[in-house]
Amino acid sequence: MRLEEYWGVGPKTRETLVDELGREAAIRAIESGDVRALADAGLARGRATRILRRATGGAGMDILSTSDARSAYKELLDLAVEHAVTQRAADRIRVLTPLDGREAMESRLDDVLAARDAWADLAEGDRTAVLEAYERYDERDGSEHAAVEAALALLEAGVDSGPFAAIADLEAETLAEAAEALAALDGGRVRDGADAELDRLRDDLGAVEDMDANALALIDDLRSAGVHDAEGFRQSFEDHVLTETDATIDRVRDAMPTDATDATDFVGGTLRALRTDLTEAVDEREQAVASDLEETLETARDAIDQAVAAVDDIALHLSLARFALEYDCTRPIFVDRDDAAVSVVNARNLTLAAHDGESVQPVTYGLGEHGVTSVPDGVGSVPGDQRVAVLTGANSGGKTTLLETLCQVVLLATMGLPVPADRAEVTPVDSLVFHRRHASFNAGVLESTLKSIVPPLSTGGRTLMLVDEFEAITEPGSAADLLHGLVTLSVDREALGVFVTHLADDLEPLPPEARVDGIFAEGLNPDLELLVDYQPRFDTVGRSTPEFIVSRLVANAGDRSERAGFETLAEAVGNEVVQRTLADARWTTGE
Repeated sequence: MRLEEYWGVGPKTRETLVDELGREAAIRAIESGDVRALADAGLARGRATRILRRATGGAGMDILSTSDARSAYKELLDLAVEHAVTQRAADRIRVLTPLDGREAMESRLDDVLAARDAWADLAEGDRTAVLEAYERYDERDGSEHAAVEAALALLEAGVDSGPFAAIADLEAETLAEAAEALAALDGGRVRDGADAELDRLRDDLGAVEDMDANALALIDDLRSAGVHDAEGFRQSFEDHVLTETDATIDRVRDAMPTDATDATDFVGGTLRALRTDLTEAVDEREQAVASDLEETLETARDAIDQAVAAVDDIALHLSLARFALEYDCTRPIFVDRDDAAVSVVNARNLTLAAHDGESVQPVTYGLGEHGVTSVPDGVGSVPGDQRVAVLTGANSGGKTTLLETLCQVVLLATMGLPVPADRAEVTPVDSLVFHRRHASFNAGVLESTLKSIVPPLSTGGRTLMLVDEFEAITEPGSAADLLHGLVTLSVDREALGVFVTHLADDLEPLPPEARVDGIFAEGLNPDLELLVDYQPRFDTVGRSTPEFIVSRLVANAGDRSERAGFETLAEAVGNEVVQRTLADARWTTGE
């Protein structure tokens, strides 16, 4: 395969990869999703990630039909990456894509949930040991040596279930020998400290080289010690060499020339001969040690390869498990296409949960042939089996958050990952159309929006439409007509969808296959903050809450004239809640 056939690889990128990695290695890196290899070759990490997403999951990426869907996907990956136990695991998370088959989704879910359960069952001390092992693995750049030592640490921690089962049958003794051999070798050379005899020979060679480099000074030192005759000089020099090195007396004497003409010739000849002799001895010993180490590695090769693969896979699944545990995620239920549905029970928005924690109100919602049988108190009834809904209600009432939550649940399920809900049903879709509210009011924005959200409905596959305040990009009259058309088209094409709008009354009559749901504000708290029940009520039109907003403005007005202006608006609204709030505000200010 030609490198240019991969998405995002043009002539310049191909040249970079071939120059740095070679064609075959570059192809292997792309096919295996190796972000680090491409980044080390000179590609920006973000570009490398985009190339690998398309190379390893192009069909899945095609599901993301709008830029907002792609943004939501990237936001999910960023949240998951925060729980990665290694940099390599983080890179692998970043290239996860929606999967294009239910079998693949179930398989990944099996792995992640097994890892979640195994991690949850570990004692705190064992968790710490595992994380420390992976921290050392990262510090050593994920090398073979680092992977083998990480596998040893996992074995020593006694973890052997779930994802850890991949290393359970490895022999610790074999891995320990392999780790020692890998630590000793560096590109075919034997590192210092690996063999005592080799270290001794190297030290001797270094000492002789130092003496040779300072031979004249050595001669002067010996003479200044009172040595003048040849035999005395010879003996003093021999004693000095034996003191500075661990060389044997025979090796030193064998190196001494018999035909030297003076002290300089004698010292220089001896040291040159010693250097040659010791260099040969070092090379011979290093070759013998390296051969033994390589034989050890060859014997342990299968165990090493298994450890490298297992440690890497465990890190990925462990990272995803930590993410799932952090947000109390559960296994989604996949619904057959003929009984299309998207439903959630007590679903949490991950973006809010990451910032606000337990203050996020969970919501229950359903589209299509769902299995939601109970709803929170006050909702009144379970959602109907309509596949399309129009969501109405209070300003700042969580309508956009609900769309985002449904998008997150569908994306995670399609990626084969647990979802943040007590229960969730998902029909894998061919197109995910997520459109956030964009406050741009011109013909160009309207045209580009329609070009992004309408074609997926026309392809014939299953589509999920999540469209937020479409009216924000054109005038209200036209927006109502267009939105009615989008709802009708979604019904006609048997899509699933939620359309958020403030124009519910202008959409009547809706197709009977669509319903209207509402979110309601309940008033203001003592701090004049809007109280909203974010749980939708089904088959009920929600209303905006200008009376509460105006009440707050009256209560917070900075001076008498400003307050008078807001009171005029409050009187125009004419709501009992406003009057009560005004009375409270006057009482508070002493008027």
